[in-house]
Amino acid sequence: MSAIESSRKAVAARRFLGRVLAGLLAVVWVFSGCSSPSSEAQLPAGASAQLPAAQSPKQPVKLVFVHHSCGENWLNDSHGGLGKALAENNYFVSDTNYGWGPDGIGDRTDITNWPEWFTGPQSAGYLGALYRESEQHCEYTRTAADPGGENRIVMFKSCFPNSNLEGKPTDRPARGEGLTVANAKAIYNGLLKYFATRPDRLFIAVTAPPVQDSTCAANARAFNSWLVKDWLADYRGNNVAVFDFYNVLTGPDNHHRLVGGKVEHLYQPGKNTLYYPSDGDDHPSPAGNRKATEEFVPLLNAWHAKWAGTEPQVASEAKPPAEMSPETPPVEAAKPVETPPQPAQPAAGLKGTSIDDFEGDPAGWAAFLDDGKDTRLTFAADKKTKHGGAASLQIQYDLAPDSWAACSLVPGQPQNWSGSAGLSFYLHVEKLGQPITVVAYGGRSSDELLHFERTFQAGQAAIDGWQRIDVAWSQLRLPEWQGDANQKYDPRSAMGVGFTFQSAGDGRQAGRVWVDDVSLVGEGSR
Repeated sequence: MSAIESSRKAVAARRFLGRVLAGLLAVVWVFSGCSSPSSEAQLPAGASAQLPAAQSPKQPVKLVFVHHSCGENWLNDSHGGLGKALAENNYFVSDTNYGWGPDGIGDRTDITNWPEWFTGPQSAGYLGALYRESEQHCEYTRTAADPGGENRIVMFKSCFPNSNLEGKPTDRPARGEGLTVANAKAIYNGLLKYFATRPDRLFIAVTAPPVQDSTCAANARAFNSWLVKDWLADYRGNNVAVFDFYNVLTGPDNHHRLVGGKVEHLYQPGKNTLYYPSDGDDHPSPAGNRKATEEFVPLLNAWHAKWAGTEPQVASEAKPPAEMSPETPPVEAAKPVETPPQPAQPAAGLKGTSIDDFEGDPAGWAAFLDDGKDTRLTFAADKKTKHGGAASLQIQYDLAPDSWAACSLVPGQPQNWSGSAGLSFYLHVEKLGQPITVVAYGGRSSDELLHFERTFQAGQAAIDGWQRIDVAWSQLRLPEWQGDANQKYDPRSAMGVGFTFQSAGDGRQAGRVWVDDVSLVGEGSR
């Protein structure tokens, strides 16, 4: 068994079955100590960055929604109609509810529970089950069959009691106990560390619905305003967005919507409580939920188009990135760029800058397959489809369910790639939707390989022609099955590169990709 096969055997795909508890649960939380300031926390009247046209995806996209009773009503055809509206826009929707998942994690969806989901010691198991979830746990219409694969979009929302935040509207992020403005801000800041490691997923944070009681309304307004305006200000990815469900439900003139290709976030001062109650209850009414559906779906289409069109957040060949980091500012905080950024340049004078330009036979490359699975991978030089020069490397894969295959270049001895900042290559694909993992191997020998990885999906540029992909050493992570995710890649003991393809448990996955001009990128280009 090869070194790559033996190290890959350390991970076994696990599937989790969601558990369903029928019924609705309305919980009323009463908090004390909420600040009622004399001045209103103000939100901007206007818009954010220009977004792509709000067209639905051309291919089905799997989406999972983490929610409780308010989300259940929002999805329901006779209430908010969100599930049906998403289906009509080519999203295959699944959801979680009370009792769902490993350890019943579906019971726990308060703001204070999100670290358990995304960054806690058991989060890998919870998220693995969430990404593979394909069942319905409440009633809404599905119009298409399961397209297979994992969920690409994750929506998560807390229920209305989470609008009863203690503290002051101006409190800064600080970890503490319970539902406070400071603790909530700190919790959401902590989530970004995980989201940044998964550019192959689009995360939609949905704000908690408002309540009718005005005691803590100013705090709720301030916190949700912070989520929309400030939370993502320094986040450099396109894979996180915020929908202000709270704001939409506070009045008929309060909106979070797409107008003329721009995000419009409007509210009337003083309108901070639930405008659309259900017979005195704080669950939003059908009218409120339908309003939210009308405003949310075009936004989701635009966010998805921006994310899918740039994944893994690198520019196409026509507009390469100015920095090694493949992320750009988020939707809510993006600013126009006057001139296109310049590409990262290979390290001047660095020996072996070109790892492989595939001008001859791809000598040294090898296929590695999941042992015991009916999985196949072949590769060859392709002189017809190429980025530059005489040929490219065509990789053809046919994956059994829950399996993997890799095409890798692993020399016998460590290579010294110090003085470089990362990898650069050009990619062409025949279809979108297949996650691709770039691997930079490290270690002391080919018998002790460490797999430093970054997973992404190709953007439209890779369909139309060639998409340039830059991966910084600092963006590579060891997978959970191999070691400490915080361990950094050391280019002084490089053991090669590879491209890995992974399938889910819902059927075979097959396709072709072309790779060309794999090279190192120098420190001076960052």
